[in-house]
Amino acid sequence: MSPRGASRRGFTLIEVLVALAIVAIGMAAVLGTLTSSADTVAYLRDKTFANWVALNQIAQLRLSGQAPAAGKNDGDAELAGRKWHWQQEVSATQVPGMLRIDVSVRPTDVPVSDESKGWYSTVSGMWGDAVGQPRGDLPDWGSQLLTPGAAGAGGTPAPGTPAVPGVTPQTPANPTPPKTNTLGGG
Repeated sequence: MSPRGASRRGFTLIEVLVALAIVAIGMAAVLGTLTSSADTVAYLRDKTFANWVALNQIAQLRLSGQAPAAGKNDGDAELAGRKWHWQQEVSATQVPGMLRIDVSVRPTDVPVSDESKGWYSTVSGMWGDAVGQPRGDLPDWGSQLLTPGAAGAGGTPAPGTPAVPGVTPQTPANPTPPKTNTLGGG
């Protein structure tokens, strides 16, 4: 047998290098995808925390019991071991006694070139004491508060009283029995 006719028993150096290049390109693509996915998860986590900071700010305004001053205001808060910068804007609405509150939040450690951009979350809320005028055809919901110790206290009206105070139940003059629907067209 001649050396030229012998069967090949392995890969050439060029085949090995091509295979390694293909594996390296594939691994780079996988690592790039994993990095992008991790960045997206971190951004969504931060966006969720920013949303919570904004909701907390609106809740604090509502719980204070005092109308917030119209205009812009800002401050810092801490949540989940991180500092957050919030900016709120309070503006009047077309409904007298109602204010709109917009709170925008971003992490304090994220550099921002333009102060009006880079917010991770903006939440809008309402504050107010506007009460509609009672109408004759609607119940006065404020009068439904039951005092402790009164007859029927605990969420149910006293026996013989209407379910909604101030509103007498209406019964039709000629009540008709409910219609029944039978299958088969009878």
